[in-house]
Amino acid sequence: MKLSDSTISVLKNFSSINQSIIVGEGNTLRTISVMKNILAEATVEETFPRTFAIYDLNEFLNGLSLHDDYTLDFSNDTYVVIREGRRRVNYHFADPEVIVAPPEKQLVLPSSDVSFQLDHSQLLQLVKAASVYKLPDLSVVGEEGTISLVVRDKKNDSSNIFSVDVGETSDDFCFNFKVENTNKILAGNYDVVISQKLLAQFTGQKNNVEYFIALEPDSSFG
Repeated sequence: MKLSDSTISVLKNFSSINQSIIVGEGNTLRTISVMKNILAEATVEETFPRTFAIYDLNEFLNGLSLHDDYTLDFSNDTYVVIREGRRRVNYHFADPEVIVAPPEKQLVLPSSDVSFQLDHSQLLQLVKAASVYKLPDLSVVGEEGTISLVVRDKKNDSSNIFSVDVGETSDDFCFNFKVENTNKILAGNYDVVISQKLLAQFTGQKNNVEYFIALEPDSSFG
């Protein structure tokens, strides 16, 4: 087995959420942040033959980058063999007990109160604006019939504000995120659904990745 470029991209993205991962048997990758406020799941091309744990995912990926045309051999219980020609690396698995892992039960939104589509360019604009203006907060605001994504500093009334309109609504609401959490989303187009129970779901339209991100407690609906 060799990991596809798309799977490598997903794993790199997941390493920004949690440096460690437990890979389950099959073709689904899942991770959760140590603070348990971000959960991500992806369906990938490869089917893994066993469950194993990697403590330092970045180290593992950097190790793969040392090879041009490798194969992964999972026949051993305690390590994966990375082979290329005469070269061989035995990369040892971690103890799953030391890794913060997602719950086995599938996460489901408690309600679906606001929905919109977020495209790649809008996401990049918001991330760039937050960086340029040093803004820590991203809010999904429903006001006067329009849904807007707003990056700002909630604690500073004179803060710079950057906003993008993404849809229409008949409700008034303000759902708040930390920009550092939304920065974990892999580039792409997403269907976004938000629950007033302080949870949002971002489902990739083409990249087979899904994120659940907790909202800040000062969010409001209605």
